[in-house]
Amino acid sequence: MQTSLWAVILGGSSGMGLATAKKLASEGYHIFIAHRDRKAAMTTINAEFDQIRQHSIQFAAINADALSEDGQQQIMAALQTALGNEGKVKLLFHSIALGNLKPLAIPPNLSEADIDNTPLYQKEPLSHEDFNQTIYAMATSLVTWSQLLLNGQHFANRSRILGMTSEGGTRAWLGYAAVGAAKAALESIVRAMAVELAPHQITTNVLNAGVTDTPALRLIPGSDQMKSTAIQRNPFHRLTTPEDVANVVYLLCRPEADWINGSIIRVDGGEQIVG
Repeated sequence: MQTSLWAVILGGSSGMGLATAKKLASEGYHIFIAHRDRKAAMTTINAEFDQIRQHSIQFAAINADALSEDGQQQIMAALQTALGNEGKVKLLFHSIALGNLKPLAIPPNLSEADIDNTPLYQKEPLSHEDFNQTIYAMATSLVTWSQLLLNGQHFANRSRILGMTSEGGTRAWLGYAAVGAAKAALESIVRAMAVELAPHQITTNVLNAGVTDTPALRLIPGSDQMKSTAIQRNPFHRLTTPEDVANVVYLLCRPEADWINGSIIRVDGGEQIVG
């Protein structure tokens, strides 16, 4: 019985997750996407999924909350159906971008006019729960999902687990404190996973992409300025694209990448080495 190899992408309806699904489908991988979107967005999303289906691969997607216990049970049931008796997961790609962008403190002496013209993220400070939710969504849920697939014996031999970090994990950006904490936590978690999952023939790495114009980036305060600065700073004078990230994910799925484990891999054209 020949094993069919699948990529499981958490957060695959837009941005880097969607680009990765398209790239891997074009290279013959079967695709399973878990995403959480409003019904109003599904017409556009389904059109993107139809492009993936045009490749000679199997495709399944479920609109459910990958961060709740009920949602995880729904997704795992759908994944088991998709995998059948022959399917195994070659890649678990965690591309969930769900973080709180409130500030740590409210600027002093705000006038009523300032408040009216200030985005919501600047009207109330981060709470303990905001930190907890963000760190789980963007960091520790990678462990949850890795354990779910491992306990279900769904991973293929020499499989990959990948997460997404950012330069904000080591820098201070307005409104990015909770997300930055999550990224720093994720990098630490990936190092631990790289060691503890190696006996299962699984490698774990994290990608650090340059500034990329995605729906998640547009929610960050000052994202237009971030994009402008990145273009000037980048040696190639352009933004990183979701396709740039997808290409590296594909390379890391190749047998030649078997020995890359526990690494933070920059995918930015050299953006972060420029002072």
